[in-house]
Amino acid sequence: MQNTINVILKPLKRFALLKPNASLLLFFAMVIAMILANSPWQESYHKLLSYPIHLQAGNFNFFSHHGETMSMLAFVNDALMAVFFFVIGLEIKQEILIGELQSLKKALLPIIAACGGMIVPVLFYFIICPSEPESMGAAIPMATDIAFALAVLGLLGKRIPLSFRIFLTALAVVDDIGGIIIIALFYSGEIAYVPLLISFIFLAILYAGGLMKINNHLFYYILGFCVWFLFLESGIHPTIAGVLVAFTVPALPVASLDHFEEDMRSYLAMLDKSQIKTGEKASVLTSQHMQILDNIHTLADKTVSPLQSIAEKLHPIVNYLILPLFAFVNAGVTFDDINPDGLVGIPLAIVFGLVAGKSLGIFSFSYLFIKMKVVTMPKHMSKRSLFGIAMLGGIGFTVALFIANLSFDLSAPNGTMMLNQAKLGVFCGSFISGILGYILLKIFAPKKIEQ
Repeated sequence: MQNTINVILKPLKRFALLKPNASLLLFFAMVIAMILANSPWQESYHKLLSYPIHLQAGNFNFFSHHGETMSMLAFVNDALMAVFFFVIGLEIKQEILIGELQSLKKALLPIIAACGGMIVPVLFYFIICPSEPESMGAAIPMATDIAFALAVLGLLGKRIPLSFRIFLTALAVVDDIGGIIIIALFYSGEIAYVPLLISFIFLAILYAGGLMKINNHLFYYILGFCVWFLFLESGIHPTIAGVLVAFTVPALPVASLDHFEEDMRSYLAMLDKSQIKTGEKASVLTSQHMQILDNIHTLADKTVSPLQSIAEKLHPIVNYLILPLFAFVNAGVTFDDINPDGLVGIPLAIVFGLVAGKSLGIFSFSYLFIKMKVVTMPKHMSKRSLFGIAMLGGIGFTVALFIANLSFDLSAPNGTMMLNQAKLGVFCGSFISGILGYILLKIFAPKKIEQ
């Protein structure tokens, strides 16, 4: 099975090595979805979203919820996005263990900034949409899309100091933690405790496996799938399972680099090149050589932690398949439903939250605590460039769209229309934040970085 997974991953790895812009791919998927949703192929597009996904073993369908087969839309949002949140969980764990969230001193400013960037947008949203059902979308402008935000930052090239990227990345990681908590607390259904209890048993097994330094990726994939399925059946949003499983993956390798170097010398000394049959058209190794090379390969695998190895393998799938597919199935805003009166409610609240709420929240909380000398301003950063970074925090796209899908009941009156309005607000708010952030940093980022 591991070989099958590697066969699937190999084309995506080759594609990733070409280094196409993942954010650009995401943007194209969004544009294509919007074109299809407002074209003569509109009906076909919506039929594709409702297409049932079957993966069966006997009578058991792996992608079903309480006996109901998942549609393409549900499969992407509930199953594939669990993989996305699994990778997010791996990154969060890595940041906590050895990154910018490793110590309270290093993490304090991003934590403070992210808190401001989550609290203020919600308050701004409530100013425009204070009552239900519109108020159910209050969490939408909380999100920051790190991929798009860093892509905009990258457009400014070498003018941007490393400290800017570190601050924005750490802020987005804390923002993701906040989003995960919000999804767990407010976007889960009625809880079924039996499957939830069984899922915790599986999580305990995964945790024990991590302590025992089990290096086999299939162990985490298979048991992780079981946890995901049980969360789906329990009523808790299944993407939370991805994050919890990620926290059980060990971050330490089985073998250290010191042992690797020592063992490699021993294996290389055992390779007798005189026994290799070589010619112009072929080279044949002995069974002993094959065994030694296989041992070297196994040893190399053991020097990379499962956390880092799994994250590296899944990144191409997430960036070049899952996220573009997510954008394609979720970005189909139908402009027929949009009228001038409808723009005043949910779309304006989200734009107001993302553009004004995010920037003012991140900037005011950060600057207040800097002035109080609780934290220090990042190197090369000024008050004005801090505001430019804060503005980029308003690029909400991926997670904002995800929360929008959870916020409104499509079976309720006007549910589809409100979701459509929310998507428009996310697009407009993210686009305006990106443009303003770029302009501000173009003006206020340091002209020259002193080494």
